[in-house]
Amino acid sequence: MIRFGPSGNCSKFYDEGHTSSVDAPKWLAEQGLNAYEYSFGRGINISDEKANAIGELGKVFDVAISVHAPYYINLANPSDEMADKSYGYILRSCNKVRAFYGNRVVFHPSTVGKLTRKEAVELTQRRMKRLAELIVENKMDDCIFCPETMGKINQIGDVEEVTEFCKTADFFIPTIDFGHINARTYGSLKTEEDYERIILHLIDNLGFERASKVHIHFSKIEYSVGGEVRHLTFADTVFGPEFDPLAKVLKKYKLEPVVICESDGTQADDALTMKQIYDNIR
Repeated sequence: MIRFGPSGNCSKFYDEGHTSSVDAPKWLAEQGLNAYEYSFGRGINISDEKANAIGELGKVFDVAISVHAPYYINLANPSDEMADKSYGYILRSCNKVRAFYGNRVVFHPSTVGKLTRKEAVELTQRRMKRLAELIVENKMDDCIFCPETMGKINQIGDVEEVTEFCKTADFFIPTIDFGHINARTYGSLKTEEDYERIILHLIDNLGFERASKVHIHFSKIEYSVGGEVRHLTFADTVFGPEFDPLAKVLKKYKLEPVVICESDGTQADDALTMKQIYDNIR
C-alpha cells in the first residue's frame, strides 16, 4: 500500500484554526492523505504523552507516522564524542517514533566538513556499522532507519552512497529525496527513465522487497552551484522535479513506499496532488 502525506503541518492546517499536531491525523484523513512525518529537526522535544495521543489518532484514521531525527546528526564528525551524540539522537528518535506507534526514523547521514569526501564516506560507513550494532543492542531492530539522500554538494548522501550505507543491515532502507537529488545534480530528473535508473539501482543493490518499501521525500527545490538553496511549492515553474514521471515508475514496478511532501507551506495540498496523479495512472 503506497502512502502519501506531508512533513509537518501546512499553512492551511493553521489557517483553519488548528493549533496542535494532535489534530493532524484526523485532518489529514479528511484531506484524503494517510501518512505524516513529525520532525525533530531542531530537537527532540515532544512528550511521550503527546506523541501517544497523536499516534492513537493515527491508528484510528489510518495515518502512518514517521519521524525525522535532528538535522545536526553527522556520522562523519572526526570526534568520537560527537559521533556518540549522533547515535543518541537517532536512538532517541526511535524511542519517540514508537511513542507515535510508528516505525520509521529518517536521518541525515553526514557532511564532508574538513575531511576529503572519500574520508568522510569511509568514516560514515564505519559509523553506520556501529549504529547498526547499537540498534540491535537496544532491541530497536524491529524499526526501520532511513538515511536520506542530501541536496547540498558538500553533504554526504548521493544515491550510491546512501544505497551502500543501507547494505550495512536489513533495517536500513533509504530515504530517497528526489528534490535533493535534482538539486545536487542541477536539474537532472526530467524523464521517466531518469527516475527509473534510481529505482532500478535500489532494486539491484538492496533487493525488490526492501526497495519496494523505500521512504520518499518529494518537493520542488531551488538550487545553485552548491546544490539545494530552498524548498518551493508545486506552483513553481522554474525548478523541478515533476512528480508525474516518478508516479509512473512507482506504479510500473508496483512499489509501496511512504511518500512525504516537503513543499514550503503547501505540503498537504501538494501531497494530495501527488496521490491524485498516482491514482489516475492506468
